[in-house]
Amino acid sequence: MSNTQVGLGLPLASSGLLSSLAQNWWMLLLRGIAAIIFGVLTFVWPGITLLSLTILWGAYAISDGIFAFGAAIAGKGFETSARWWLALVGLCGILAGILTFMVPGMTELVLLMYIASWAIVVGVLQVWGAIQLRKEIENEWLLALSGLLSMAVGVLVIAEPGAGALSIVWIIGSFAVLVGCLYTGLAFRLKKFKV
Repeated sequence: MSNTQVGLGLPLASSGLLSSLAQNWWMLLLRGIAAIIFGVLTFVWPGITLLSLTILWGAYAISDGIFAFGAAIAGKGFETSARWWLALVGLCGILAGILTFMVPGMTELVLLMYIASWAIVVGVLQVWGAIQLRKEIENEWLLALSGLLSMAVGVLVIAEPGAGALSIVWIIGSFAVLVGCLYTGLAFRLKKFKV
């Protein structure tokens, strides 16, 4: 029998990284749902105050971090070293959320730089993770695309911090919904490999 599943062009889930991510596909699904909820809330409340946006984003960053870190450490004895990038994504999210709550009265510019820095770091780590996962799944582009989008939003926010609060909220909300959809799609794709 071939090394790949018939018609999918995907390798069987026999390696550590793929098997571990497949076992914890639901954590990636929860990350996707949290991102979509955050994005939708920014659209529902377009005139959101800075304090409300800070609290909302801090809660999202912490929940995303917890789910990412949980997916990194949960596994059935597979090499956790293969998932170090996911643990870093989780720690970055948790730390960014905690810092956000420690300084809730921060200025708009400081909040934007927090969000932009977090987006760039997480994006780089997700692209790295996609490269590692690509060694086990052919044509794995969902995680890479979410990482590239994350980096693009971070760079855009740094390049145009004075674009106005409302436009930044729309950009962040759009990013969250799109990345949430990518995470959700990747989660269901990984679920197919659960053994």
